[in-house]
Amino acid sequence: MLPRIQFRFLPGDQGVNWEPLFTYLRRHGLDQWAAQLQAQSAAWLVGHGDYNRWSLALQALPRLDNIEADLDLPAVSLRADCTDSEQLRRALKALMPWRKGPYQVADVYLDCEWRSDFKWDRVLPHLAPLRDRRILDIGCGNGYHCWRMLAHSPALVLGIEPSVLFNMQFMALQKYLNREQIHMLPIGIEALPADLGWFDSVFSMGILYHRKSPIDHLYQLRGLLAAGGQLCLETLVIEGGAGEVLLPQGRYARMRNVWFIPSSQELASWLRRCGFIDVRVVDESVTSIEEQRSTEWMQFESLEQCLDRDDPRMTVEGLPAPRRAVIVAEKPAN
Repeated sequence: MLPRIQFRFLPGDQGVNWEPLFTYLRRHGLDQWAAQLQAQSAAWLVGHGDYNRWSLALQALPRLDNIEADLDLPAVSLRADCTDSEQLRRALKALMPWRKGPYQVADVYLDCEWRSDFKWDRVLPHLAPLRDRRILDIGCGNGYHCWRMLAHSPALVLGIEPSVLFNMQFMALQKYLNREQIHMLPIGIEALPADLGWFDSVFSMGILYHRKSPIDHLYQLRGLLAAGGQLCLETLVIEGGAGEVLLPQGRYARMRNVWFIPSSQELASWLRRCGFIDVRVVDESVTSIEEQRSTEWMQFESLEQCLDRDDPRMTVEGLPAPRRAVIVAEKPAN
């Protein structure tokens, strides 16, 4: 079991103690990686221009009493007695925009841009049981799906996410929940050792289409998995068959950094070429404006503003509207 986490949210300070995670890694033979992370950690978070402001928001979170958590609801929920509900709302709003959720913190409902529970409902039925597994969630946002994974009693959930704000949002929940088996690091996949071969489950959701070299990303995912481990890959796809790939020449749905969007069939062939077995497309669906939309907690443009007003089957650039697929696959056992 991991040591209990101690938090301290101070302006200009890191705001969180990652030592319990480093200790856990060392106990499991990953001394070199733990040392590397520890050496880098002094520079994490604090270099961002808004870090002090977000740190003050974390400090302003009021005390919650009689906390009872339910991580297996559509809104990750903390039922609690709050000393100051308005202060709680103000502090959480200071961490906007909230993109992944929803969350319920005492009396405050965070209606985030994404109804991330929709995706989780599409993914969960097709996963190997998560109990006692070591799980890695790459590009995990503020950790919503990590909390949902934690409800299934894994040995460890590690989310990695370069965004400082999303890390601070995770800390806001962890300040109250203080769960020992879940951690988030403000790093990208490039900071992970190649061919680590340690995680039983690896999730890459909403990442592949942002990679200039998707094949390299798939090899990275395979290298992070232990023998016999499971990959859950969720990404944008297009309708079509083998060999069909969309490479947007400019923006896609107003996003700048979208590169390759293959058909599900073509993506499955990429995974097999990269050495995965038992590759299965388990879900494919068009993203709806009920799943992704502007809210009180994310007030910028969202999916509706990225679709053609006259034909919502197309983006504003005249490309097929976002369609997402879930693929599960395994790394060979030997």
